[in-house]
Amino acid sequence: MVKLAEMPAVGRKFISELEMPEFEQQAWVDALPPAQRRVSIVSTAAVSRRGEKPFSWLAKDYRAINKNDRDLVMTHVAVEYDRTAWQQDLNTILPFERLEEMASAGEFGSVADEHYAFMGAADPRDMEKSALEVAARMKQDNVNTVFLIPV
Repeated sequence: MVKLAEMPAVGRKFISELEMPEFEQQAWVDALPPAQRRVSIVSTAAVSRRGEKPFSWLAKDYRAINKNDRDLVMTHVAVEYDRTAWQQDLNTILPFERLEEMASAGEFGSVADEHYAFMGAADPRDMEKSALEVAARMKQDNVNTVFLIPV
């Protein structure tokens, strides 16, 4: 990941002008015992299955990715983002194998089949509709623990 000061001017300006959202109510819940946790991933790497509609600049939608999918492409538009690591090891942005190892070791109950990718360059305030859809899908799949993987 590049430092803000080393980014091209257009990217640096865009990021510098983003405002931190304020939340009137923050939901906090007690953690479940590890054996009852079902885990899913939310990544901002703009990853999708090959052949799916690619993410566009400032995309507000998401892609569902099955934990067995491996033919993935990244359409993240940040030119300063080094894609080398994920091209060599998908686990750097979608740690499917690490989560399965952790579940097998009893660190938590199970890994969900579906995981979700967003375009990290978009303003999160514009993603509320998609975020609510993802939350509903996770709830339907009994997901109660989410790994957030910012890219």
